[in-house]
Amino acid sequence: MNIGVIGSGGREHALCYKILQSPNIKNLYCIPGNAGTSKICKNINVDILNFQKLYFEIKEKNIDLVIIGPEIPLVNGLTDFLESKNIKVFGPSKNASQLEGSKIFMKNLCKKFKIPCAKDVEIKNLKEAKNILKEFNSPIVVKSDGLAAGKGVTICQTKEEALRDIKSILDGKFDSSKKVIVEEFLEGEELSYFIITDGVNFKQIGTAQDHKRIGENDTGLNTGGMGAYSTSLWINDELEEKIINKIILPTINGMREIGCKYKGILYAGLMIKNNEPKLIEYNIRFGDPECQVLMMRLEDDLVEIILSVIEEKLTLKN
Repeated sequence: MNIGVIGSGGREHALCYKILQSPNIKNLYCIPGNAGTSKICKNINVDILNFQKLYFEIKEKNIDLVIIGPEIPLVNGLTDFLESKNIKVFGPSKNASQLEGSKIFMKNLCKKFKIPCAKDVEIKNLKEAKNILKEFNSPIVVKSDGLAAGKGVTICQTKEEALRDIKSILDGKFDSSKKVIVEEFLEGEELSYFIITDGVNFKQIGTAQDHKRIGENDTGLNTGGMGAYSTSLWINDELEEKIINKIILPTINGMREIGCKYKGILYAGLMIKNNEPKLIEYNIRFGDPECQVLMMRLEDDLVEIILSVIEEKLTLKN
């Protein structure tokens, strides 16, 4: 079959590398791709947020299956658009993509279905922020509600610093949202847990640890990821069972219950302390550095797994 991978990062290069190992592949395209993908497949230079032009290229190249890499086209509804054109597509719907597109949506889901996570409060204005910050001990985590390319979270050492960050988000620092939430700081070790789900069943894809800070020795601002390794040093059988039963299954079942059936990659960013997991955030796609290490380790046929998700026939369940 002819397959198109949407995106231009290391994530998409890794996906293309893995897809080429499938006997199901005839032609592989990366849209728009990068210098690395050009060495192993055909790049198509088109704006992935111009859905009509994208659809024209998909039809022109007789692409049978579209795999969406980045979060922005997912949050903007590319899956829904392509499905309406009878194109086979892998990635969550616009409604389901709120798991990453809105941190407030994610937090409300956690509260409704008792998924363990950090205590948080949504901030409406600076006056409210000053009162609410009195209830938090330093350091304080300030998050933009919307997408921010991995740069929407700051860990503030003082309440004055937190107020400055809150003000900048309320003033429109990020185009995606002027909403802001404040969270308690969670101590422990980070762990990234990846599954693929058809909305009912799921398969564990792997664990990883990424490095977010721009400077040496975990210093400086957060980035979209400076590198990763897999598997995580912190995973064990007891912990994995807790992650599945306390976080993954309540999320899959909860999303289905509220009418946002989730189909695709689900990436749980977790904090582990005393072998207990808490959810930091959800991503609705692979991370850029994590995908590169996970695809090197995945032994299964990625195309077959993706097709089973689209057709809601995923039978493997960890």
